Amino acid sequence: MLQLVLDPTSALPLSEQIVIGIRARIDDRVLRAGMRLPTIRDFAERHGVSRYTVVEAYDRLVALGYARSRRGSGFYVEGRPAPAAGTPARGELARIFASAGLLHRSMDEAPNRLKVGLGWLPAEWYDEAGVRRHLRALSRQPRVKLTSYGSPQGYAPLREQLCVKLAEAAIPASPEQIVLTGGATHALDIIVRHLLKPGDCVFVDDPGPWNLFANLRLFGVNLIGVPRLQQGPDPAVLEALLGEHQPKMFFTQSVLQNPTACDLSPASAFRLLQLAEKHDFLVVEDDVYGDFHPRPPTRLASLDQLRRVIYVGSFSHTLSGNLRVGFVACEPELAARLTDVKIVTCLCSSEFAEQLVYRMLTEGHYRNYVQRLRERLLKAGARTLQMLERSGFTEFAEPAGGMFVWARAKGREDVAQLASQAAAEDIMLAPGHVFRPQLQPTPYLRFNVAYAQDPRLERFLSRAGGATPVDGRQDR
Repeated sequence: MLQLVLDPTSALPLSEQIVIGIRARIDDRVLRAGMRLPTIRDFAERHGVSRYTVVEAYDRLVALGYARSRRGSGFYVEGRPAPAAGTPARGELARIFASAGLLHRSMDEAPNRLKVGLGWLPAEWYDEAGVRRHLRALSRQPRVKLTSYGSPQGYAPLREQLCVKLAEAAIPASPEQIVLTGGATHALDIIVRHLLKPGDCVFVDDPGPWNLFANLRLFGVNLIGVPRLQQGPDPAVLEALLGEHQPKMFFTQSVLQNPTACDLSPASAFRLLQLAEKHDFLVVEDDVYGDFHPRPPTRLASLDQLRRVIYVGSFSHTLSGNLRVGFVACEPELAARLTDVKIVTCLCSSEFAEQLVYRMLTEGHYRNYVQRLRERLLKAGARTLQMLERSGFTEFAEPAGGMFVWARAKGREDVAQLASQAAAEDIMLAPGHVFRPQLQPTPYLRFNVAYAQDPRLERFLSRAGGATPVDGRQDR
């Protein structure tokens, strides 16, 4: 059943939103050639729009070659060739960035805005004083490069130290297998640039990180979502999808997955790696939240030993959003090729930032600081779960730690309108559809526990859900 998320408050016309949504499902092979689109009347009634709006959207889809009209029968999906390389059309760019408005508003420096939908910690949760202290000490070192470029693969002592850190997670790596990057987003970008081409098929977690989905679409890659269960990707659905598609890669998060905050179970990890071997696809394991976990979790890179798994990490979520230091760990030959891609796209990453991270790692600051963060997040998470229960919400699963709770609103199948109502009160929520590959409706929202203790959130959710609000104190 076709169901789109339409935003009547958006500057994008409703007819354009319908075109973008249907094109997304056709490009990603969710709607196949020959399938019949909903009738104009059914679509209008289900989505609360006028029939004229639907007619306009369907006519545009026909003009764009995405649908055909059969007199007396309706509209049908037209077969699409694999996309060619080049600049995306205006409508395609609108589809790619359909969720970017949420991030723009969340990043605005509005003093009273409650940003519960953010994917990082509040500024006051970070150890700014510790960063400044190490920054001053580092700047006084005579051998520190303040004005020159760094080495293409990244600061060698930090790569050596990352080998020690990875060994603690049972991931064996040499410095030659590690490429330093400007954060995890940059790491994923050079992986996509080197290993994928327009028209390639990849599997992704559904739900999963929306900015990854947007980046993949920029490269003309077809996304196939694999439902994410509490234990990991649904193995039955994954196996069925592999009977229909030949993915080049599977992008996934094993630890404190965004947005569900669930961990990959050992059984699911073994099954995923078995299928990757059988069907010959790579696995990109994005582990940017792993340091928040209070216990040693299961990681694919540990089981696979970096043979088929490409491992991505970062310090931006833990140390500072302005310290854009991430890394890729993989086979040595692939690491060398990714370094070449890094050179032609950005020359090098910031060696000064890499030296600062190295100093904080080797002097014990990072380990002690992250332990305090874990404990603080656990307390905030417990309070958030209690608040959501009082407000009429049910969590997908109880997180083991980390920043997020993925929870559904009782009696709602689509929370996009709830997020719009919250935005009118300067409360920025993260509606679940932005975390789905084709922006499908969902009753879930992602809550950042570090922001969720503000009493304004509970008052709003309780009022919207009909529960009795109970004021709480902010966790500061």
